[in-house]
Amino acid sequence: MSETTILDNDAEVRAHLRERLGKDGLKISQPDEPPLFTRTPESPMQPMHWRWADLQAYLEELGQVLDLKPGGDRRTLRLANPGLEYGTTPTFWASIQYINPGEVATAHRHTPDAFRFIMHGNGCTTNVEGEKYDMNEGDLVLTPNWMFHDHTHEGDEPMIWLDVLDVSLMRKLDNIFFDPYQGDAQPVNRIPEKSWREFGSGLMRPVGPAPKPETNPLLVYTKAQADAALELAKGLEPDPVNDVILEYQNPAGGGPALPSMSMKAQIVRPGYSGLAHRHSGSKVYYAVDGAATMVVNGQRFDWGKGDFIAIPPYATVRHLNEGDGEGRLFRVDDSPVFRMLNAYHEETITEEGQAR
Repeated sequence: MSETTILDNDAEVRAHLRERLGKDGLKISQPDEPPLFTRTPESPMQPMHWRWADLQAYLEELGQVLDLKPGGDRRTLRLANPGLEYGTTPTFWASIQYINPGEVATAHRHTPDAFRFIMHGNGCTTNVEGEKYDMNEGDLVLTPNWMFHDHTHEGDEPMIWLDVLDVSLMRKLDNIFFDPYQGDAQPVNRIPEKSWREFGSGLMRPVGPAPKPETNPLLVYTKAQADAALELAKGLEPDPVNDVILEYQNPAGGGPALPSMSMKAQIVRPGYSGLAHRHSGSKVYYAVDGAATMVVNGQRFDWGKGDFIAIPPYATVRHLNEGDGEGRLFRVDDSPVFRMLNAYHEETITEEGQAR
């Protein structure tokens, strides 16, 4: 009997078993199924580049035609990836929120962790479990899971910020809980900026028992502090992959600011030509200022201020700056999930084309 005949018979047997086993909720591997194991990660997510000129026009339109109603809905423009059924990446969804003066994004809480990175404007405040903070351009504001939060715009011009939630991950885990608050906004605590006063210095903390390392006591990271830290980091040797890059850290345990998402600030200086790099998980970049270039799996993205770029899991990325000014980026990635599972992999391609 030839090998071909054996393979053909095996396929026929497997096809016959599929029908019988399926009636009892059972399966065996089939030749027409995608492989269970691949040499490196394969994702349907696609690299994407959203340009600010297009986003701005849509946001201004949404600000005029959509109401901000009480409940869970916000006025947001979602960055949807055409390769995915849901979300910007396999683990999180990034969207852009637009809020007009006098509006209130009403209070609620949910299981997904979330954060806001303020893109444009000032005058809005956020209230997270009674702690009230100003939201200013360039600030990073956290809303950890299952904490009530609302936003009130007390300024004169529309405000725009980036919202990111690990909702895609929570959906995969069938762990979405949502709870609206009994009113539009929460009362403010007697000390409205308590966690900032305790941990906001980034250098010192209150005496006594330390918070649990996995729980971040800090809710706000200001632009002034991030900029000062980046200026100091510019005096170090350039990172071979990212040039200047720092992570927003949890002051209690030194880990990422949120358990499932790492936020980073990056500068790509003129003349920089980084090595190609890839790692477990996905990421999204927001161009805070300036311009530079990313090469993603051989595809070139020339980005400018206000743009967004989404990077699929284990995609190769290379940073270049062929201009005469700095390019500044804000980045979110899901690397903490893989590190927590002890399943994080990364690889840098040397100038000689060797992986390390």
